[in-house]
Formats: sequence, C-alpha cells, structure tokens
Amino acid sequence: MRQNLFHNTSIQTQLIKLGLVQQSNTSDIQSNIHKLITNIRWCAAREAQLIVLPELHNSLYFCQTENIKAFDISESIPGYSTRLFGKLAQELGIILILSLFERRTLGLYHNTAVVIERDGNIVGRYRKMHIPDDPAYYEKFYFAPGDLGFQPIQTSLGRLGILICWDQWYPEAARLMALSGADILIYPTAIGYESSDTDEEKRKQKNAWIISQQAHAIHNGLPSVTVNRVGHEYDSSGQTNGILFWGNSFVCGGQGEIIAQASDMQEENLIVDINFHRQEEIRRVWPFLRDRRIDAYENLTRRFID
Repeated sequence: MRQNLFHNTSIQTQLIKLGLVQQSNTSDIQSNIHKLITNIRWCAAREAQLIVLPELHNSLYFCQTENIKAFDISESIPGYSTRLFGKLAQELGIILILSLFERRTLGLYHNTAVVIERDGNIVGRYRKMHIPDDPAYYEKFYFAPGDLGFQPIQTSLGRLGILICWDQWYPEAARLMALSGADILIYPTAIGYESSDTDEEKRKQKNAWIISQQAHAIHNGLPSVTVNRVGHEYDSSGQTNGILFWGNSFVCGGQGEIIAQASDMQEENLIVDINFHRQEEIRRVWPFLRDRRIDAYENLTRRFID
C-alpha cells in the first residue's frame, strides 16, 4: 500500500493570514471607498497581512451597459486610488490588492489589479487578459486586453499569481502563473446572476464557477483565493433587471478543499490562515508538473484543431 505522505512535518510551514472583503456598492464612489477603508481596517485589526478587494471595487459594475460617460471614472496608475490605499497600507503594515479601471493614456484603458506593499509602494500590476463580451458584461467596450502576461508579483510574503474574474475560466492562465513560480492564485471578481436565468441555470453557473477554481488549485497544487462583490446592481439601460452578484467569496487549498466561504447575500469579511509552503507537500504526492507531456502540447496554441 502506498504510504500517505501528506502532513510531512519535515516541510517548512509559512502561515499567512488573509483578509477578503466582500461588499456591495452604490453609485456613490466616495461612500464605496469609505466602506472599503472600514472593511480593510476591520481585517487588519484581526491581523490580516494580505487583504484582497473585489473587482472594480470603487464603483458600480458599469459594464452592464456601453456608456461613454463611464470612462470618466477611470484613473491613472499611480493615481488617486493607489495614493489613498498606499497610505492606508503603510499605516496598517499590510499588503493590499486593488482592482482599478486604469486609464493608461487617452483612449486606452485596462481592467487592472495593483499590489501595494506594506511600505505603501506599488510593487506590481496585472492587466486582465481575457475580456468578456456577454449580455450585461460588455467589457470589450471598455478594456483593452492585458499585455503584461501571466507573471506573479513578488511581495514580502511571497509570489502572488493575480488573475481577474473572466480569467478564472481559463486553465491556461492558472497554469502559466504556477509555471512562473506563483505561491498562490488570487482572483478579484465581479460575477452574479442575470435576471432572466432560471433558478436551475443559476445553480449550474455558480457551481461551475466554484468547481473551476477548485480545479485550478488542484491542477497546480496551489491555494486559490476568490473575492466577489455581493448585492443587486441595476441596469441603467432597462434592458435587463440588473445583476445580483452572488458573493460566495472563498479560499480553497491545493487539494481543492474549501477552507472558508462567505455567504451569497450578505456583505462579509473573511479572515483565513493558509500555508504558502504546503504546495511542496502536495506536489511531492501529486506531481502533475513532473508528468506533463510538454513535448505533445504544441496544438494548445491553435484556436481550434481542424
């Protein structure tokens, strides 16, 4: 019988305390930011070292419609938000992951995650690579695809493999982060139910969303963190009844086990301990990277194999 090698005490332990902020937003950006700051302080008071915010956390999810005026809320990086949250990170001695509507230059915008170190400085950014264009998620109107690749961001706590929302459906993105040395996968997210879907369809969508990220964790032997917004946001065009963001922010370990999960209807902050070094323990027993047939995968770069 094969020996059970999990929980090998010879492998180093590095416990990291995470903070996840799951909140609802309104059209009042300053009110949203004030709430974010309150929630960040709540997490820091409970010794969170790394705090993750949802996708596009300063505002409503404006991508439900195509509206040129929405570009007015974009901002440069560095800019207002990175200065504001940078001062907060320095004060609290925490690492913060922001999700911003980046104005790169005139007429060029990105959906961008920014990592703020404990000294308040920017140490890296990731621009969302996969851009959706679905009913109520018209992101291609606003965002150019990312051009920074799938590169983990080095911090004082480890290498953060940050991806954003629609990226979470693509195994290639998670795998490339893992192959580049990520210690953890992190997904700021804004996803929910479109009003016309049936209850059965809604259950299928949410279950698929959770399972997909558990699979990324398993395939790569890495913990995975997903932070979603929650609550109903109206569709100003009147074409739909808006999006009910389904919350359920969660953390799973490298075997796909769910360590903590927020509710589906309530604002909630989670404090979660994870072990960045457990990936070594898992990969010794499940050596998926060792057994990959890299000599036989050339067709993965094709759109379709005819």
